[in-house]
Amino acid sequence: MNGLPMIELTGDAFAQGWRHGCALRDAIAANLRLYTDRFERELRLPIQEVWQRALRYARAIADQNPDYAAGMRGIAEGAGVDFAAIAALNVRYELFYQFFREYDGGIRKPDGCTAFALLPSETSDGHLLLGENWDWICGVRGAILRTVEPDGHRRLVFTEAGIFGGKIGFNSAGLALLINGLSSTDDDWSRLRRPFHVRCYEILSARTLRAAQAVIASEERAGSANFLLAQTPDQVINIEAAPMALAISSCAGGCLVHANHFTDPAALGIVERQIERCPHSNWREARLRELLAVRPQSLAQVQSALRDHVNYPYSICFHIDPTDPPEEHYETVASIIIDLTAGILYATNGPPCTYPYLQYTLEAVQ
Repeated sequence: MNGLPMIELTGDAFAQGWRHGCALRDAIAANLRLYTDRFERELRLPIQEVWQRALRYARAIADQNPDYAAGMRGIAEGAGVDFAAIAALNVRYELFYQFFREYDGGIRKPDGCTAFALLPSETSDGHLLLGENWDWICGVRGAILRTVEPDGHRRLVFTEAGIFGGKIGFNSAGLALLINGLSSTDDDWSRLRRPFHVRCYEILSARTLRAAQAVIASEERAGSANFLLAQTPDQVINIEAAPMALAISSCAGGCLVHANHFTDPAALGIVERQIERCPHSNWREARLRELLAVRPQSLAQVQSALRDHVNYPYSICFHIDPTDPPEEHYETVASIIIDLTAGILYATNGPPCTYPYLQYTLEAVQ
């Protein structure tokens, strides 16, 4: 397995989407096959019903963020696939998290997984360092997008092939985003609030931490998610967002770690849904906090922490549980570390214990 493909995107949102669709056509087709199978099997809905729900959400996105809607259209045209399928990819967070509330007894593993931030005072080179292991369905195809907006604003982000804009990364304003999946009984896709991936796009388009925070906090949400935000030289906040409640925390002690559970759901007045067979989110969070407690931390030490196998296979470096059937196989799909001070993103295309971290920069190499 080679490193993640890196795609250069310029122009308006439609042009960016079109280039994304053309460059990642095969990966998008692979993701659509994978998700179509999951939609039909796990949502227990005819695929045409899934497409209809996705199109209903796409109409809301067109009002909420016309650029994002144009980007989805561009991907569909560039990849030569139906717009409804691309819309479903882009609201798959809502499909997989909020649609599950319609069914009883589902145990699902969340994506987003184990994230951290270290203030410059806690790193060996005095840099603001953050990252995460992104754990999700085996076989999902990802990419790195390096985008230059018409106004010169730049983004360097990780995304799934077919999802516009990116979900983990940073921009030329020194603003970075990490994510963790969360779930509560209040989640409801039918509110048609601004979807998760649209919020990620808007956060990574922001110039200030306050503006990024407003993307999450200025309106209610359809479902739950965790957003870890940072900006140079030394600002870090974490926002646990339920549909109608928020918990905001700072980087106490110079280190912040978050996984896939609310810190105190009762304080938010919510009930957290059980989406794990065993409480490995708690294990992963506690273990990463333990590993990062040795200060100062270097890039090599952080990489080693993200390769950790304590409580294998439900470890920080997450692996397939061999007792699970193939359709329930999950693993660390990508491990990402951002040196926000230096403007460098390091990423693996698979579990970091097996695949190397490759380096990507915000500015093109001349």
